[in-house]
Amino acid sequence: MSLAAMIPMATSLRGGKLPSGVEGEFGPGIKSLVCTLKNVSNITEPKIKEFFENFGIYISSATISRILTKDNEPFHQEKADIFQAGLSSTVYQQIDDTTARVKGQNHYTQVVCNPYYTSYFTGPHKDRLSILDILQGDKARSYYFNEEAFALMKTFRLSKKVFAQLREAAQNKIFTEDLMQKLLASLFPNPGEGKNQRTRIMEASAIAAYHNQTDFPVVEALLSDDAPQYKQITREQGLCWVHDGRHYKKLRPVVPLHQQKLEEFKEQYWNYYRKLLQYKENPTQEKAEKLSTEFDELFSTQTNYQALDDRIAKSKDKKSELLLVLKYPELPLHNNDAELGARAQVRKRDVSLHTMTEEGTKANDTFLTIVQTAKKLGVRAYEYIYDRVSKNFHLPSLSSLIRETTFPGIDCFDPSYQEAPAAPG
Repeated sequence: MSLAAMIPMATSLRGGKLPSGVEGEFGPGIKSLVCTLKNVSNITEPKIKEFFENFGIYISSATISRILTKDNEPFHQEKADIFQAGLSSTVYQQIDDTTARVKGQNHYTQVVCNPYYTSYFTGPHKDRLSILDILQGDKARSYYFNEEAFALMKTFRLSKKVFAQLREAAQNKIFTEDLMQKLLASLFPNPGEGKNQRTRIMEASAIAAYHNQTDFPVVEALLSDDAPQYKQITREQGLCWVHDGRHYKKLRPVVPLHQQKLEEFKEQYWNYYRKLLQYKENPTQEKAEKLSTEFDELFSTQTNYQALDDRIAKSKDKKSELLLVLKYPELPLHNNDAELGARAQVRKRDVSLHTMTEEGTKANDTFLTIVQTAKKLGVRAYEYIYDRVSKNFHLPSLSSLIRETTFPGIDCFDPSYQEAPAAPG
């Protein structure tokens, strides 16, 4: 089928009705192809324009931009549904971040994923509160001063004086953002003081509120690198073995004996890693206890190479995070899935440098989510986008496919489904 044939013909008869999905000058075929070229093939908007002109289809740069960024609310809702279904599909989630540029300013894209989906969120900050906002679906933040919150404040080393004041003024109370700012203003009358303590109070109470809310899935375990913003958010924290192993690669001993000790330990390190992989295939309590004991033995090694011994001790301190797989055998030992998701954003950044508007940034996150999730679920992105743009809705939603994959028996397929027109070539 020629590219021009992908544009449904609008009748010129008075009172004639346009086909479904035809709004303005172009039909769903062209609109879907614009979205696919941009978000699957990473083609720039000027090159998309040049592509169509080679087929005798003249489309302005402004029209291409509008197709990509305007009137995408249905797709934004699909992204939200994908995220909620993804959070419910496994007990753990993986997370990583990468830099982004919005109108020349540095931003950060958080990648949250598991084997069934990948979702993207771009914002100006990557602090703990920003991560919390993402994990609870960007709903209005609240702050809960229960015992969990106060225990976290002790972990965060909040001053005893402020801790006592909070106990008296806020215990067992839930605060909105406005009320929280008033509370903080009463604790720290001087706006220039107590910045770090303000942050820790907000983080502790926001984490407690997140754990106790019931209207959005709460992540039980988070697998990440060792970045501080990911810690304490979930009840369980898993760390990537590959990230931890990279620290050993950074050691550069010059003494031959130290070089030998490093190589010997690295071999033992990855041998132990392979034992964990075998455990995941057939987990038992007996094997878990044995592996825990072996961990203690391995990471108590003394080599008389001080830098290596210090590094081994740091790994030992992370035992609970590195061995979370003994409790959740389905948990990956590495964070490669999130890193691969981040790479998709990096490729877009390499091609297009930055987004220029809030709408463009939001659209970029939404279509990255849909395209990368479709890939994991074995769905052709062009067909899916065409189905939505044409308003046929013959294809099941990606969120329902996630639920069908993780909870078999749900019938989410429409028997009237018809394939979208083939792309040229």
